[in-house]
Amino acid sequence: MSRRAHRLRAAALLPLVVCAYGASCAQAQQRVAQDDVPPSTIERDVHLFVVQKDGSVEEHDDTVLRANTTSGVDEIAQRYVWFNKDIEQVQLLAAETIDREGVAHAVGPDGIRDVQEPRSAGAPTFQDGVLRTVIFPGVEPGSRVHLAFRKTRAVPLQAATFAYFVEPTRGPVDMQQLIFDLPADVPLYADARGYVGLPPVTENGRTRYTFEYRHGPYAPIESGAVGYVSWGDRLMVSTTRDFASFAGRYRAAALDPTWRDLAIAQLAQALTAQTDDPRAKAQILYDWVRLNIRYVALFLGETAAVPHKASDILRNRYGDCKDHVALYGAMLAAVGIDSQAVLLNLGPIYTLPDVPGYGASAINHAITWIASLRLFADTTAGGIGFGYLPPGAMDRPVLLVDDGVLARTPATQERSRNARLEIDIDGTGTAAFTYRVEDIGVAAELERNTFRRATRQRWQQIAADRLRQTGLHGIARLQPGDVTTTNGPFALTMQGSLEHFTWPDGTTALPALTSLSGGIATQVQAWLAEPERTQPWVCIGGDFDETAQITLPDTVRVADLPQDTAVRDRYFDYEARYVFDAASRTLQITRRLSAKFGQQVCSPDEFAAMRASLVRIERDALSQVVVRAAGHS
Repeated sequence: MSRRAHRLRAAALLPLVVCAYGASCAQAQQRVAQDDVPPSTIERDVHLFVVQKDGSVEEHDDTVLRANTTSGVDEIAQRYVWFNKDIEQVQLLAAETIDREGVAHAVGPDGIRDVQEPRSAGAPTFQDGVLRTVIFPGVEPGSRVHLAFRKTRAVPLQAATFAYFVEPTRGPVDMQQLIFDLPADVPLYADARGYVGLPPVTENGRTRYTFEYRHGPYAPIESGAVGYVSWGDRLMVSTTRDFASFAGRYRAAALDPTWRDLAIAQLAQALTAQTDDPRAKAQILYDWVRLNIRYVALFLGETAAVPHKASDILRNRYGDCKDHVALYGAMLAAVGIDSQAVLLNLGPIYTLPDVPGYGASAINHAITWIASLRLFADTTAGGIGFGYLPPGAMDRPVLLVDDGVLARTPATQERSRNARLEIDIDGTGTAAFTYRVEDIGVAAELERNTFRRATRQRWQQIAADRLRQTGLHGIARLQPGDVTTTNGPFALTMQGSLEHFTWPDGTTALPALTSLSGGIATQVQAWLAEPERTQPWVCIGGDFDETAQITLPDTVRVADLPQDTAVRDRYFDYEARYVFDAASRTLQITRRLSAKFGQQVCSPDEFAAMRASLVRIERDALSQVVVRAAGHS
């Protein structure tokens, strides 16, 4: 056995992972036991990939699924086979429902149809993605569906390479096999967790690598947890030995003769003519691309991993992530700023496999690195201001394509919120309110972009939603700040009335609000969505400063106020104060929270360490002021 094959076997023969990160097996099993019967089960799932040296591949899939419940019927009664119609062909070999008595019922011609990949609708240069839809007849609890097909890819996504990523569907798996048949002189590299690799078998000039997977019911994903693949089972195989080689292949394929296109250069230079500052130039071009080039949200690797020509992207005014990178890079180059493509996973997955390849939970996205400015930029994120990244691109490994090395996106970025709330209650218990909230940092442009793209009617719907999410009833009018700018803080104001904020007789416990939905209370409740955690979770910090002034009518008297509170530990600095001035009948409440995690992924142990502080903060943020109608004891 070759040294490379030894390395593959060692990577593949890992123990089956059946327990959540940080949890004991007993804990995981106890949680699973409390769940209902899983809706469906994979009884058999065999995938054979016959790979040639040029990267072309013939895939044979044979799958049997069983519906255990009524909801399981919905899960399995309609299956999809995705393929690229320009380079792949699909032939169905078997499509049938097997009833509870074991009788097979074939899918008729009217149950098989091809539909356009919906994410590429309206984008002609991306209409190569097709979903072959198979609708199975007569499926009920206890039924099985059997689907077998052959998919042939004559042209590889990248020349002379093959890679495949698989992750569990998180339903029980009785038996799954993934078999990769390659020329004996083409090594296969693997990173397996939970998938067990059998010893490779070499015969007749080819080597077959087999991975097996079985799993019972899974513990549920906890609220706010990072993506399962970050810590759970997954398998990546690739014929590319390392990330430097992978970057080199992407770099070579992305070479574009229209990089110096005159129309691109003229546009970039005209847009930036009023400034000599490189950062200002990069921001102007960033804003133009994100606001003028429609993003076609296909993951990198679903189609050929080669950008379209920059001149075509500019003319068509749309593109996927790699196209955004190509056009933005060409515009930056036209004004003397170097940049390079960056490959990463966009989403809730905060790791990359140890071997390189594309996949929904592996490399699936491209952004830009501007070394001279020391910043990353993602023009596909229309609501993210220059200098910031969407949360789904933060704190994770990335591959710098020109340098051929792994780097990491920032772990934290500026995020703060200032809220000022005034509530004036009349003798009937109805309150007039004025609310102003200002976002600073990454959230500012997200909020501004929401209103930039919304109608005025939608603005008022947002105001009503935010009242309702706060648990209030009333009427609100909203006025956003300037939506024409693209950077800096963003503020909005709301005014309106609240029904029954106090009752004219008896006792009322009115909320000691300092913010509407989205403030300290909302944030802390999100962190406390689980009473305990056994899985890594997303912890995004920030600074919050909230002040409220509540003016009470002379028809009520204050019976009870919350106590001032302070919570300080390694994660939080929180303070709340309550001051009531009897002469003006005004209650002033201030709350300030600074949450510093230093990262975007926290462990279950860290949650356990901070939970007591979070509970104390939540208790204060949701506290109430008790008032009684005058004359009532």
